[in-house]
Formats: sequence, C-alpha cells, structure tokens
Amino acid sequence: MDELVVDGSRIKLAKGDITDLDTDVIVNAANAQLIMGGGVAGAIRRKGGPKIQEECNKIGGTHVGGAVITTGGNLKAKYVIHAVGPRMGEGNEDEKLKNATLNSLKLMDEKKLKTIAFPAISTGIFGYPIEKCAEIMIATSKEYLSADTQIQEVIFCLYSKNDYDVFKKELNLY
Repeated sequence: MDELVVDGSRIKLAKGDITDLDTDVIVNAANAQLIMGGGVAGAIRRKGGPKIQEECNKIGGTHVGGAVITTGGNLKAKYVIHAVGPRMGEGNEDEKLKNATLNSLKLMDEKKLKTIAFPAISTGIFGYPIEKCAEIMIATSKEYLSADTQIQEVIFCLYSKNDYDVFKKELNLY
C-alpha cells in the first residue's frame, strides 16, 4: 500500500473491492437521483443490502458535486457517503469532482469519523479521465488534510491495476 503523510493523517492507496474495506465510511460514486444501479453503486447495494437504497430514497437526491450519508447496512463500513461526480461533457467537470470529494470529507468531519475510502469517482460510465480524477481527488484530499480535521486516513481503493498505477504515479508527485 502506497501512502502519503499529511499533518499526521494519511492518504493511502489500496487495490481491490471497496466494499470489503473496514473503514468508517466508503464512498459510492452516485448519480444525482441516488439510484444504486451498476458499478460501485451496484456492488454496494448487493453487499450492503436494501437498507442503503431505502435511506437514499428518503433523502431523494442531491446535486452534482454534492454528497449525502447513509448507513453502511451489512457492509464492514459503518456508513456510505454517496458523492455525485460529473458526467464528462456536462461542463465544469473538474470543479464538480473537487466538490464531490470536498463535500465527502466535510461530512466526515460533521459526523466526527476518522477513516474513509473513495473509488475513482466518475471514471466509469460517466467517462471522466482517470488521470485527471487522480490529480483532483488526491490534491483535494491533501489540501483538506492540511487544515483542521480529525480525519486520520483517506484511502483511494482502485479496482484495476491500471487505475491503481495511475493513482500511485499521482501520489508519488508529492
């Protein structure tokens, strides 16, 4: 596992299935309607059980760049943060991805949680480039951890070796 220490907190990389991680929170790369279909959301729905989608239905949705929190259901993680990343081509994608990352981290502080695992938001069916995703999500996390926070660990959990290697290359720039 590759890592970067930022003011006593850590940014780490992991390869594998985000739903297997034992963290306070895992992040779902959500859509604005909070309907858990395929990709990361589908895996979370299958392993976490129906309670997560039921809570999403009660919340009703959020904006692109927004983040909301639900139970982790049957997952090892206590909570799921549903962060809505941009679709490529909708405009202002970089800022929206930064906001999705930032709003997830702010929710962590509001709930006084310490460990979070992110997937590569928007890089699946939303078509966002993995290199740009790594650059923005790592830089946003590093900047956030440099300020006043009780977050101890931010993990980027990448499913494929290629995605892991892209994030590792970006992390090694620091």
